[in-house]
Amino acid sequence: MLSILNKVFDSNKKEVKRLQKMADQIDGLASQMEALSDEELKAKTPEFKERYQNGETLDQLLPEAFAVVREASKRVLGMYPFKVQLMGGIALHDGNISEMKTGEGKTLTSTMPVYLNALSGKGVHVITVNDYLASRDATEMGQLYEFLGLTVGLNTNGLSREEKQEAYNADITYGTNNEFGFDYLRDNMVLYKEQMVQRPLHYAVIDEVDSILIDEARTPLIISGSAQKSTSLYIQANGFVRTLTKETDYTYDEKTKSVQLTEEGITKAERAFRIDNLFDISHVSLNHHINQALKAHVSMHNDVDYVVQDGEIVIVDQFTGRLMKGRRYSDGLHQAIEAKEGLEIQNESMTLATITFQNYFRMYEKLAGMTGTAKTEEEEFRNIYNMNVIVIPTNRDIIRDDRADLIFASMSGKFNAVADDIQERHEKGQPVLVGTVAIETSELISQLLSKRKIPHNVLNAKNHFREAEIIADAGKQGSVTIATNMAGRGTDIKLGEGVKELGGLAVIGTERHESRRIDNQLRGRSGRQGDPGVTQFYLSMEDELMRRFGSDNMKNMMARLGMDDTQPIQSKMVTKAVESAQKRVEGNNFDARKQLLQYDDVLRQQREIIYNQRFEVLDSENLREIIEKMITTSVERQIAAFISGDEEENYNLEGIIDYVEGNLLPEGTISVDDLKGKEGDEISEFILEKVKQRYDEKEEQMSSEQMREFEKVILLRAVDSKWMDHIDAMEQLRQGIHLRAYGQIDPLKEYQQEGFAMFGDMIAAIEDEVAMYIMKAEIQNNLERQEVAKGQAVHPKEDGEEVKKKPVRKKQEVGRNDPCPCGSGKKYKNCHGRA
Repeated sequence: MLSILNKVFDSNKKEVKRLQKMADQIDGLASQMEALSDEELKAKTPEFKERYQNGETLDQLLPEAFAVVREASKRVLGMYPFKVQLMGGIALHDGNISEMKTGEGKTLTSTMPVYLNALSGKGVHVITVNDYLASRDATEMGQLYEFLGLTVGLNTNGLSREEKQEAYNADITYGTNNEFGFDYLRDNMVLYKEQMVQRPLHYAVIDEVDSILIDEARTPLIISGSAQKSTSLYIQANGFVRTLTKETDYTYDEKTKSVQLTEEGITKAERAFRIDNLFDISHVSLNHHINQALKAHVSMHNDVDYVVQDGEIVIVDQFTGRLMKGRRYSDGLHQAIEAKEGLEIQNESMTLATITFQNYFRMYEKLAGMTGTAKTEEEEFRNIYNMNVIVIPTNRDIIRDDRADLIFASMSGKFNAVADDIQERHEKGQPVLVGTVAIETSELISQLLSKRKIPHNVLNAKNHFREAEIIADAGKQGSVTIATNMAGRGTDIKLGEGVKELGGLAVIGTERHESRRIDNQLRGRSGRQGDPGVTQFYLSMEDELMRRFGSDNMKNMMARLGMDDTQPIQSKMVTKAVESAQKRVEGNNFDARKQLLQYDDVLRQQREIIYNQRFEVLDSENLREIIEKMITTSVERQIAAFISGDEEENYNLEGIIDYVEGNLLPEGTISVDDLKGKEGDEISEFILEKVKQRYDEKEEQMSSEQMREFEKVILLRAVDSKWMDHIDAMEQLRQGIHLRAYGQIDPLKEYQQEGFAMFGDMIAAIEDEVAMYIMKAEIQNNLERQEVAKGQAVHPKEDGEEVKKKPVRKKQEVGRNDPCPCGSGKKYKNCHGRA
């Protein structure tokens, strides 16, 4: 009864049956394809493309397309996909994971769904774990695609922008997960739409999918750089602000906490920093630093808004009075306060853009993957990536001998036994692959073998090109290879001459990995395509995993039985205990990745909004409408802060004038009398009308083309600089948020709420900055879009690289209120300063 139920509920069996039926259908077309000439076979590609354009779906084209690739593969590569490979290919086309054992030909299997999906013209990405595999597969499989009339691109590190665009515009693009992820981030930092290299993310096939989407899921891709915010500028701005006088040089509104430089203050700043116009686009950064230093001195108070503790600024929550450790003010205010208090200024290096592999790959319209080991992580693949794991049967039955674990009392006993086993097998010529969890273990075994004068190769995942060569030779008679479990993934170990008769490849595991999947990978290196083979794991009571689930009882039992270090035990009970420990660890790791994703989803939603809006800016011909909306929102928000209640005596009209003159219009454009007798909405409308007139005047001063470019320059700079600061602030919040759990508060909820509020503040800051610079900045003829910061990709494994800073050169400039050097007698700002 139970077995009947198992059959009914075993979804894999059901799926395999469905795939077998479809594979038979493809197989049925074999003779028809065989009868075609090369030219007729090649002509199938344009025919399929036309049928697709005329409304036929890829699912409908699948049987014929697969049959065409199968036949072409026989002619070009000399390989003819088996039925199980057809089944694996269909599973990949469906957006699932094909679990196919080592040596079952995953690379060839992928050619069929890759070809089929490339017919849509939207581009297919084939993702591998390293550059060697990407270039190997692009070269070998590229022959097949090119024979069928498709183009192939290889996307590697170090290509120029033009070369990358060419690679991405190909029908099929090969490359590593890191490179695709970094290109996505770089594309969302470009200044011109034409500089983008990627097309919309359509379909990806990931080789070794478990390695990329599980093992590296928590690894963020980071583009880091030095924002143009040198520590010295904070210190200079701080020194300058100390010389200013209230009312003369700046105005401060207690209620709204807004600080504005007066015309006098602006002139002082221009003299102090030897510049002609503080509102020139080239001085955006300086202006920002001065404003933040002003805010730090005038509106932020020690022991009220923040405290100084252990040489750091700690924010005080205004509502609860609690210290908010780990939180930092965004937008450079925190650094300005550090300068004010004479502390070390932190965060010189900034994250300009970041994304995890989890979130990058979930953006593809359709995602598929292949590996030899994925079933143990099926729940994670289904929950996070919406992919099912389909176990594809092997072409030939597996006859490998997987032996029960041997357990020793101590590590030294275990390693001596491993060395004995290797020596014995080596003497009879049987090739041996020794799998280790850590690099240190591989070096220890290497020393033991060297003492016994056994020649061997050590592989620890450092040189992929050399690695593949060593792994490929690991099946030759008499060879001994020591490798970390992950080394050489994606490369087959083929048996040398006479090795089958010696029992095939022997795989020896020196300890259990915390993930069953990695152990299965090591086992799967032996016994490919029905070859003989043997696998044996050696464990000791001192192994980390054995210590984790408390093996003291077992150790004592071994001692009581008088078993010494040369006598292992083979116990199903211990093997089961190890597996249950592995399941627990896998569960914990899954929970950690899931939690990371929940946190990262907050930033993901924000990133998508910003990147979409940024693309709109690059793509739009005319931004005036968007900018006018931003100015309207900014003005209405600011005016509302100066107005409380319905009574006019509660209106701070002086404050409104200071705000308008400091951010929007020239001095003297409006007066208090203009605002008297008006309600809040009317004041906003009156100011916005004046702003619109000023905008029109600016339009008349120059060509429409110049004005449109000016708008883009301002908007891009504001979005990029505020977004960078926001990423930084979110990271700071994230690091300190777990402490909230001590107060019985859900850290994730807090992070979501605070992150949402911070995002709102960032949008408001963008609107305010755009409004100020559009209205106040003098427009130059040589407008140029500039990167807010120079960034470089930080490889996931090499986080924290510093970017070299370039020296800043100062030049002597004319002050905006000085007489113009041309001799006209006018002030410079009213003469050549307007150019």
